[in-house]
Amino acid sequence: MTERKNGDWDRLWLPFCEGWAVLKDPQAQSRHIVAYWTREQIKALRFYTNSEEQRQSKNVAWQTYILFSLTVSLASLLYGIPESLGDIVNLGRDLVFSITCIFIFFRLVFFARYADDVDMVINALEDIHHRTISGPGSKEVQATKRLHFLLFMALLVIWLTFLVLFILIKMSTPFWIESQILPFHVAWPFHLHDPRKHPIAHAIIFVTQSTTMLYFLIWLGIVENFCVSIFFELTSALRVLCIELRNLQELCQGDENRLIIELHRLTKFHQQIILLSDRCNNIFNMAFIMQMLVNFLLVSLSLFEVLAARKDPQVAAEYLVVMLMTLGHLSFWSKFGDMFSEESEQVALAAYEAYDPTVGSKNIHRHFLFFIQRVQKPLFMSANPFPPFSLANYMFILKQCYSILTILANTLD
Repeated sequence: MTERKNGDWDRLWLPFCEGWAVLKDPQAQSRHIVAYWTREQIKALRFYTNSEEQRQSKNVAWQTYILFSLTVSLASLLYGIPESLGDIVNLGRDLVFSITCIFIFFRLVFFARYADDVDMVINALEDIHHRTISGPGSKEVQATKRLHFLLFMALLVIWLTFLVLFILIKMSTPFWIESQILPFHVAWPFHLHDPRKHPIAHAIIFVTQSTTMLYFLIWLGIVENFCVSIFFELTSALRVLCIELRNLQELCQGDENRLIIELHRLTKFHQQIILLSDRCNNIFNMAFIMQMLVNFLLVSLSLFEVLAARKDPQVAAEYLVVMLMTLGHLSFWSKFGDMFSEESEQVALAAYEAYDPTVGSKNIHRHFLFFIQRVQKPLFMSANPFPPFSLANYMFILKQCYSILTILANTLD
């Protein structure tokens, strides 16, 4: 049992150790992609529900227990909502935390359904990561992979740091806010949550809320980075393709046979990226839809509360923090969606630069023209029927949301 726990701790901290080792050594490369490392962290938390993990009885028992704890937490949150109906501020808090719990539930359902499919995508991306690149662009490819790995590991550290700080603040609120007796407002039958009537039951609820929140918010933070890192690896693969295309002529040195072999290989590589992109969008489609709905619901709710409580700075600041966290999460996904689309557009430019009309036969020219025509269509991180994840679409929807909520807030006055 002790050996198993040590193994889980190793899997949880090993990605950070790997990032530190790569940072210290300019020549070092990560042994795996970021998605592989973050998946190891989710497995260390014992809540990655692929077929392999589900065959372990200890994992199933733990998942059953923690899922029961989350269900009880959500039920107590919903049971407490009627107590807040006369208070807009407290009602807003209850709704925010209830929506977050529902979002976590949906993420759990998503992995229960698609974890094996996600594993297949990660295995394909691992194969791409370990491809041997030869020729003049090899050093640039290795430097790009190293930089992308370090950038994402830095983002992971920042994410988890702010998340832990938020958790600590929420856990400590009953100690410095007199009106709050638990981290989250809940209600239980027989007033079990009331410390004056049932001090022992209140202490148990406090510890349960704190541990459940600590576990699931850390789990959710790692999961969000895990999911977005898959698209970031596709972005890295597109960058590698661009580098290889720009060095194609120098690599082949006018050798027509080698040029046609390399061009066929790069065409297949691009086709593989397209297929993986389409597969990821299909796998994550429902998850993306739920994510967008929850994000905009939380932004709308917190923005409405900020506008409604603008004369009370303390309440406005509280909801402003919630709104900024939600906007940060949505911006995070939108920015990586932009990077993915922009990098796919760069492939078209790189293919055009690689084409030399003075080199090769008509067959090679036709192949180049076919390749250039196909890469004209950019790739997107999208959830049909919603628009793709991008900062432009994100800002447009936010503006509409702000306009509607401003009108609603003015009617309250």
